[in-house]
Amino acid sequence: MQTSDQAVRSYLLNAIDSGAYPAGSRLPTERSLSEMLSVGRGAVRSALALLEGEGRIVRQPGSGTFVADRSDRARSLAERTSPLQVMEARLAIEPPLARLVAAHGTARDFDDMQACIDKGLTATTIDAFEHWDAAFHEAIAVATRNPVIIEAYKLVTEARSASEWGALKRRTLTEEKRTRYQKDHTEILSHLRNRDIEAAESALRGHLIAIRLALLGE
Repeated sequence: MQTSDQAVRSYLLNAIDSGAYPAGSRLPTERSLSEMLSVGRGAVRSALALLEGEGRIVRQPGSGTFVADRSDRARSLAERTSPLQVMEARLAIEPPLARLVAAHGTARDFDDMQACIDKGLTATTIDAFEHWDAAFHEAIAVATRNPVIIEAYKLVTEARSASEWGALKRRTLTEEKRTRYQKDHTEILSHLRNRDIEAAESALRGHLIAIRLALLGE
């Protein structure tokens, strides 16, 4: 069952992703959201803080809260970042997240990770598989409940939008590797659910090393 702040976050994310609140548009006030969703204003503030940390909204004192336009930043980052640099960043950032997920991750977080795995299994295109692959790893960052880490990992996801990364994935993502990656995700999730920090960290590192080897041969 979702907590109040998770329910607010889910509502706003769905509204943003569906286009109900397009990039640059102003969100309802905290008071309006509180009344609309029948939750306390503390839950609204918590959800907004998390979304701000994820880079989905921008709060401007005296003006309101606006949906972030991430397209320009993503394009700029993708143009400046090589696949090798993406992998270096992922290996530095992701494995240590296991400790924070073990401390703060909720059952809903783990269910979200499982949903990404399930959708990856049924993906019929490389682009769809890549989307759910990235979503799984982003869900791990979200489960840390740390806005700074969530925002930092959002940059990793944006860097993966580079055309060079996509071209490498298309050349190297065989059915065998796709099965391996999904198996790795399932193993990682199992360790996180069990709060087994060392095993989760080791599984994450091994998974990323396998990706680096497949993409870059090193």
